[in-house]
Amino acid sequence: MHYNIDEIMLLEKLHFCANLTMLFSEVPFLERFEQAAKAGFSDVEFLFPYSEGVSNIRSRIVDLGLNVVLFDVPPGDMQAGEFGTLCLPYRREYFRRSFDTALDVAEHLNCKRLNVLFGNRTTRFSADVQMNCAIENLQWVLPLAEKAKITLLLEPLSKVVAPTCMLHDTKIAMQIIKTLNHPRLKLQYDFFHAQINEGNLIRTMTNNFDYIGHIQIADAPNRHEPGTGEINYNAIFAKLVELDYRGFIGLEYTPSGSSLESLTWLRNKLSLEVI
Repeated sequence: MHYNIDEIMLLEKLHFCANLTMLFSEVPFLERFEQAAKAGFSDVEFLFPYSEGVSNIRSRIVDLGLNVVLFDVPPGDMQAGEFGTLCLPYRREYFRRSFDTALDVAEHLNCKRLNVLFGNRTTRFSADVQMNCAIENLQWVLPLAEKAKITLLLEPLSKVVAPTCMLHDTKIAMQIIKTLNHPRLKLQYDFFHAQINEGNLIRTMTNNFDYIGHIQIADAPNRHEPGTGEINYNAIFAKLVELDYRGFIGLEYTPSGSSLESLTWLRNKLSLEVI
């Protein structure tokens, strides 16, 4: 992706964070924090910190001066096909117990955002029963999030990446958020997922801007870095600056080459050691 001077100035006004589940996968997870810091990032996100040892992660972010801005609530039994349990009535106890775990980890990592994975459709229950379960679980956890001063996020996933997920549509996510009407519940808007599912990105983002708590980016259709696909990120970044977006933009993409090479579009924003 090539930028002129005005576009480079736009990037300077936005706050990007490295997704360490996707970026710097050339090295083991705990080594990616140093790679991110060397590449010029001060903020990072990732999916799941639980198996890596919270104390190990904390020591790295403290030593490197990094800020963890987001991770996900435990996904359930991924080997059995689960990817989130918010909407699963038979996993209600697990969800609430796992949310307590996520809150504890968030406190140790000083992280203020949690992505609450919605979960998959199941033939064991109707869609209405599953949706009611999700809403009841959110009603249960939101007071805990309020007390901990943590924002909870709902993220519609693409039908390509997560075909059985119950939450594909931004409109459905927004219906839930507006129904619960709680300041600690926001939308996580991922432009890659939204482009695959819906398109109409700038209008959707603008119409729901007041409810967006976090943004993630990747190009479509192959989920590589901006400039490798069909999404006009120049226009999106310009609109985000116009809207005065103050939140983080997570780089949740699979690099088309090496991680550092995939960051050349941010070379004027980051102090890259190699590029």
